[in-house]
Amino acid sequence: MGLELKMPDLGNLSESAQPLECRVALISADRQLAGDWVNALNATAAQHENPFGLRFEAVTPAGAERLVREEGKLQALIVDGGSDVQGLQAADDLADKVHGLRSQINIFLVAHGALAGAGAESQADSPSPQSLANLRQRFDELFDRREGNFNHMFRLVQAFIARRASTPFADTLKEYVFSARDAWHTPGHSGGDSLRNSPWVGDFYRFMGEHVFNTDLSVSVQVLDSLLEPHSVIQEAQDLAAQAFGARHTFFLTNGTSTANKVVIQQILGGGGKIIVDQACHKSVHHAIVMNRCEPVYLKSVLHPEFGIYGPVKRADIEAALDEHGDARLLVITSCTYDGLRYDLKPIIDYAHERGVKVLVDEAWYAHGYFHPALRPTALECGADYVTQSTHKMLSAFSQASMIHVQDPDFDDHRFRENLNMHASTSPQYAMIASLDVARKQMAMEGYGRLEQCLQMVETLRRAVDETGVFRALTREDLIAEPLAGDNIRLDPTKVTIDISASGYSGKEMQIKLFDQYGIQVEKTTYNTVTVLVTLGSTESKLLRLIHALKQLARNARKRAHIASPRRLPEFTHFNCLPADAYFADTEELPLMDNGAEATKNLVGRTSADEIVPYPPGIPVLVPGQEISAPIVQYLQQLLQGQNATEIHGMIFRSDEPLLRVVREEGKKKPGKKSAAK
Repeated sequence: MGLELKMPDLGNLSESAQPLECRVALISADRQLAGDWVNALNATAAQHENPFGLRFEAVTPAGAERLVREEGKLQALIVDGGSDVQGLQAADDLADKVHGLRSQINIFLVAHGALAGAGAESQADSPSPQSLANLRQRFDELFDRREGNFNHMFRLVQAFIARRASTPFADTLKEYVFSARDAWHTPGHSGGDSLRNSPWVGDFYRFMGEHVFNTDLSVSVQVLDSLLEPHSVIQEAQDLAAQAFGARHTFFLTNGTSTANKVVIQQILGGGGKIIVDQACHKSVHHAIVMNRCEPVYLKSVLHPEFGIYGPVKRADIEAALDEHGDARLLVITSCTYDGLRYDLKPIIDYAHERGVKVLVDEAWYAHGYFHPALRPTALECGADYVTQSTHKMLSAFSQASMIHVQDPDFDDHRFRENLNMHASTSPQYAMIASLDVARKQMAMEGYGRLEQCLQMVETLRRAVDETGVFRALTREDLIAEPLAGDNIRLDPTKVTIDISASGYSGKEMQIKLFDQYGIQVEKTTYNTVTVLVTLGSTESKLLRLIHALKQLARNARKRAHIASPRRLPEFTHFNCLPADAYFADTEELPLMDNGAEATKNLVGRTSADEIVPYPPGIPVLVPGQEISAPIVQYLQQLLQGQNATEIHGMIFRSDEPLLRVVREEGKKKPGKKSAAK
């Protein structure tokens, strides 16, 4: 297949680094053939350069699935299809099962030449041209069972693994840095030279390290390609990512998934149109609705009242919205949620597609899902047209490093690149791009094994939490509110939510205790839960310290009055105008708190010009264009009262006085302060 074998740079491995080991299994029911071939291939490996540590072994078909599930270092299978059509079908079935378990493993087919279309004597015993084409898609390469050219077989297996293990952009960046070119171009720090010997800021250079600066380069360096118009190493890295994540096309972003969502929504709805979206979607989706003059149809998230966690939207509500709004062009779903709840996506996506609606799935928290069978199927596998992922959230990329995956059959590549260029920086951070390349490589080569370790840590952590007798690790059943019981909602186990109700502490108090007393920072809290993430960067030592801290805190649990339950969000009201019209309108600012009842009277019925989002739960109470109701005003007033005032994004404060920006009504006497139109 014309693969170019590029050996990895092993010169910089530290003495403590383990040598690479790649196990390759020959699956055959013919013990004689399997033994002879494995001996020959291992002998060949010993005679040739073998930087990946390829080691061949024989496994019977009955033991293949167990090996795939249990051996993290397994990188390839050579499947013996035998000498008849039945054997070929069995090999095809095995390949299908392996891809369902571990999509990254390379699979090669060994078959009789006649079955591979090399001039069969009896056409009745040969597969059809269509089946041969399917074989070519299912297997990376085909070998003739009678040939026995082990040098060629070894080189091909190694070449496919080398391709998967390559990092074209990261390698080119490294090579350029080590070539030590003089920089007469941006950025102004010139590889850190402006800081290195400075008596004032040299300490920052030493703290950050040399390579933070000398990898911070410019689009002037043409050998590093262009993120906005890639043709060489960035395009190659994106192609490898598309293959690794199961997409038709993949695009790198250095502006985060916030930008990714805006790009996709502009691609489908630039200039306007109707969009169906979860009210609890990320704020970037709400922003895109304003920017593109979209008409939103907001779906209500389901609250779990005991824990203050907002979960997915009921499938029936999604289907009803699709039925009611036949002119909708895009459905946006967040899966998994911040708390790890993910939809049964395929029936929802199929339902949308039957009505001609494209589907964007925000998988910001689920970039790891494709690399372990316990976490599949992913949105792409379920047929989503566009998927956005924060590669930095759960994988090994730098913050802000994200990807857009595309499999829309109507995809317009040229228009998409123009939309992307409108939002992306013309001065991208090259270290971020390299981190995307490296994060993809890690998942392609060891993602399954690393996630298997994560899942084992999850089990250890959950068991230890429950054993405290005070804290409780919430299960899928605990987290799914009753209205969602029949929707086949699943849980990403790497998000571990702990019920701390019995300890007598609030979530915020527990967060502070873990940080101040034990040096542990958790991901999020609600009124009576804390959530921790188990990622590729979780270690046994970190796990030990977390368990120790929870045990100590459980021993010191205090008895006190029941912690106040979370306030339920007020009902989402109707729109008086498009969000864009409200946001860009002539507006005024009205007080929220002054004279309580008077403020409520002045605000009720007015049209919000801003998005108002309390944290927690991080779900908008108001979006631009929405009519303000009395329950909404009272809810916001309650959040700002008392000692534990809630953080509210989008609210204006003038001299500590909270105000809401509303659309000015024509001919109405100005009751508040005017703000400049945005």
